[in-house]
Amino acid sequence: MMKTPICDFVRRYAEEAPLRLHMPGHKGVPVLGMEHLDITEVQGADSLYAADGIIRESEENASALFGCPTFYSTEGASQCIRAMVYLAVLHGKKQGKQPKILAARNVHKTFLGAAALLDVQVDWLYPEEDGSYLSCHISPQRLEQALSRDSYTAVYVTSPDYLGDVADIAALSRVCRRHGVLLLVDGAHGAYLKFLQPSKHPMDLGADVCCTSAHKTLPVLTGGAYLHIASRELCAHAKDALAMFGTTSPSYLILQSLDAANALLETLPQQLLSFLPRVEKLKKALEQAGFELYGNEPLKLTLAPKSHGYTGEELAQYLLEHNMVCEFADPDHLVLMLSPQLREDLERLEQVLTALAKRSPNREMPPKFSPAQRVCSLRDAMLSPKVTVPAEESEGRVLASPSVSCPPAVPILACGERIDAHTVACLRYYGIETVTVME
Repeated sequence: MMKTPICDFVRRYAEEAPLRLHMPGHKGVPVLGMEHLDITEVQGADSLYAADGIIRESEENASALFGCPTFYSTEGASQCIRAMVYLAVLHGKKQGKQPKILAARNVHKTFLGAAALLDVQVDWLYPEEDGSYLSCHISPQRLEQALSRDSYTAVYVTSPDYLGDVADIAALSRVCRRHGVLLLVDGAHGAYLKFLQPSKHPMDLGADVCCTSAHKTLPVLTGGAYLHIASRELCAHAKDALAMFGTTSPSYLILQSLDAANALLETLPQQLLSFLPRVEKLKKALEQAGFELYGNEPLKLTLAPKSHGYTGEELAQYLLEHNMVCEFADPDHLVLMLSPQLREDLERLEQVLTALAKRSPNREMPPKFSPAQRVCSLRDAMLSPKVTVPAEESEGRVLASPSVSCPPAVPILACGERIDAHTVACLRYYGIETVTVME
């Protein structure tokens, strides 16, 4: 059984009941009930960004599970995304290059902020076919062409994406290696992929650096995440990269959750082996009932319900009436995130969805994705004076801040791009009423 050094230390500390003349202010007195386990960097508790004790031991346990150097984040994959961009900057400068990243267009908005803060030039890879702005399928051939035209420090892709589409990381990594560029993967939704048999984790398929949100698909508290790194050279800068964007008061509740998960993850492969066939059975039952499914990620169930006569929002409301809450819904999709913890609930979900009467197909199509004119850099746009205006009156203005919330946190337009009539139509379709533009 894998040890849990952080959990063990905090439990002993709470049992000893010392007079807490340190942060936090609750002093271990329960209000919510877990305060006795909420500590700060007292003697023996180690320090997240200079770990040489129990945190280092726990991260080494996680590294053994994932098969590569793995570092903790208590501020989600967002902190790790910023760290990945920082590592790409360091890598480029060591090669004497101005940092420049080629990114698939469906990035999380955190990536835009990181690129702006670090003054990184970003060029976009756009979707190869019509579809949602949340997905951006890039073939190895398309990547090869793009890398042959210009010089880049790194390639950045999101896999799995928000709708559950998994990229061919192995093929993309081979292209990157031929061109001598790093492959960075935002794998926030795919921490569990390591525990499939065989593994489908990006680090096992050739990624150089990858972030995964433990809390999204593993039994970890919200905010727990991992930064995975293949290169020993980049590993040397991992803690600095995370510390640059992280709080100096990381949550020990989240650290304990990450630590405790290590012991649980040893049995996850067996759990997935028995659970995934039930998920496949559910998906086949839904297809037989007339639902259209999207994506190829094993633990994500994404419905495209317009063929069934419903929008994603209508289907989400229907589930809510049956006390079921989805991950995300927009006019075209409904996203449900599954895990072995829901083993006994799949049959109920199937019964509720298959009981929904099929209606005439909804043939309203989303506006086609269209690249916009770049007016200035991400940095110049995001650090400029801003003003918020109605989306319907924004044509001709230049976007200064991402105009989407989380979820899904994937911007329809990148900062520094000009809003045109097509963009206004997209904003209208997705219900975005205001945008923040350069003053």
